Amino acid sequence: MLTIGQLASYAGVTVRAVRHYHQVGLLPEPERDASGYRRYGATAVVSLIRIRTLANAGVPLSRIGVLLDADESTFTDAVRRIDSRLRDEIERLETSRRQIAQLAAGDRLVLPPEVAHYLDRLREIGVSERMLKGERDGWILIAARWPDRVREWMPGKLAELDDPQVVRLYRLLSEIFDGDPADCSRLPEVADLMVALAEQAEAAGQLDLGEVGDDDLPFDLLDSLTDEYDPRSERLRDLMRERGWNGWNRMERVPAPAG
Repeated sequence: MLTIGQLASYAGVTVRAVRHYHQVGLLPEPERDASGYRRYGATAVVSLIRIRTLANAGVPLSRIGVLLDADESTFTDAVRRIDSRLRDEIERLETSRRQIAQLAAGDRLVLPPEVAHYLDRLREIGVSERMLKGERDGWILIAARWPDRVREWMPGKLAELDDPQVVRLYRLLSEIFDGDPADCSRLPEVADLMVALAEQAEAAGQLDLGEVGDDDLPFDLLDSLTDEYDPRSERLRDLMRERGWNGWNRMERVPAPAG
């Protein structure tokens, strides 16, 4: 007959684990002998080894008791279900591992490769990391709403980076957002550049967003994102309206006064 320490050592578990199995009802707790100790026989050793094996295989303790009392057929079916669950869990973990590995790739974790390439191009033209964070977060919102359309838009966005005015705008915004958060002195210059680009896009027929433009929610979120990113964004929108334009995520002329 074994003491609890000997039982635990033989089965390859801790004494604490044995006591826990007693508490949850998996392993019967023997009566104390005349000397006041609990003694365990061979049946307890076999039961504990089975419990340990099932637990190590990932079977929840709540299921182990059922399996210990099951007949061979029921036990086999239950093990098959557990194996299927574990296989699904392994696949989920493998997917998680691939996603974690993508963290090293930064932007590519949550964005299509085409957008990640666009952000890389922004880095190449001198856009600051703080400005890039805002761009990335904005594209995350856009890609979540229009996952199939984003890839269609990227060639045009990349082509825009060949325009010196666009490059100037990004660099200017980078300087402003990386500088004194209370400094609004250069915002009129940004507004002038954005108006020039809007008029250029209007002349080329590029402002019509089709059905995408009728979806207000993502554009509201983008405006909210820019305000959260830098409160001066609201002032910039005011400057745009003074110049006859609304917004910059969805550029449109301010309607002329009635009459």
